[in-house]
Amino acid sequence: MTTNDILFITFLIPLSFLLTAGLSHLLSRPGAWFSVAAAPNERSLHTRPTPHTGGLAMVCALGLGWACTAWWQAWPDFMAYLIMALLPVVAISWWDDRHPLPALYRLLTHLLAAVVLLSHPMFVLNSVQLPGFVWSWPTFIALGFSLLFIVWMLNLYNFMDGMDGFAGGMAVFGFGTLAWLGGLHGDFLFCALNALVASSCAGFLVTNFPPAKIFMGDVGASFLGLLAAAVSLWGANAGIAAGWMSVLLFSPFILDATLTLLYRLRRGEKIWQAHRSHYYQRLVQHGWGHRKTVLWEYALMGACSLSVWLCTLLPPTGQMGILLLWLGIYVVLIWRLEVYLR
Repeated sequence: MTTNDILFITFLIPLSFLLTAGLSHLLSRPGAWFSVAAAPNERSLHTRPTPHTGGLAMVCALGLGWACTAWWQAWPDFMAYLIMALLPVVAISWWDDRHPLPALYRLLTHLLAAVVLLSHPMFVLNSVQLPGFVWSWPTFIALGFSLLFIVWMLNLYNFMDGMDGFAGGMAVFGFGTLAWLGGLHGDFLFCALNALVASSCAGFLVTNFPPAKIFMGDVGASFLGLLAAAVSLWGANAGIAAGWMSVLLFSPFILDATLTLLYRLRRGEKIWQAHRSHYYQRLVQHGWGHRKTVLWEYALMGACSLSVWLCTLLPPTGQMGILLLWLGIYVVLIWRLEVYLR
């Protein structure tokens, strides 16, 4: 990555921030074009109708930013698969935001997007990656695991988008750290695309931080979930960020969503129905409120990002030590939360 590439990215980042912040502000105003108010439901933590079209602002800003990167440097062929996967997800999410659809329709679209991504080997994880250990597995296992990972990341981001400033903050920390890793490895495209996502979400937080004036809706959450899966697979296959690094970065979302799903399955609940049993939702209802809960979540996200940065300076044994430390932290944290929230 050249000095001009760095200057170009540095120029695009504030533009993406300002454009998303401005569009989000316009869409949050009563009577704005495309404005759709989200009425409180079984999953909501808010008490009054709030516009949930902030995802459109992010998509527009990112579309312009990505077009600029394509003009600056020709895109490789796998980017066409990423765009083709994103389009149907954005389309059905926009329709669902306006006219709620059955969960089956959304799931089928998500599966279609995953199949499109898996049509290119860049988005197929062909091995298990841990510090100092790489185990290649058969193609059918690689395809099956990658499919599940894409669909789960897409949906869990939607599940976790239920608190002011939460999903946007996760994107700033997660994609921002991936952008830094891309720059560290001299990969212009990986760095630029992730930096634009992070800066766009930071602009969205201007109107989404508690108390939120606008939400990102299914458009924003599904878009970010699919992108998180795609860049994680891309980073792992390109040698930019090992798979376990991306999992650690997004672990505040992955762990909460996965454990909540398993708990609900064990209780025999219908997992596709709206609910308020995620840890972050329970903390808000327990009296912490949106601001306190999201700030503590930011601290957790920041610690994960700092750990990934530290891992780039350590040998494999040190990296494994960091992973084991986080395993212990999460075990204690979950145990304490279960006791506290009873």
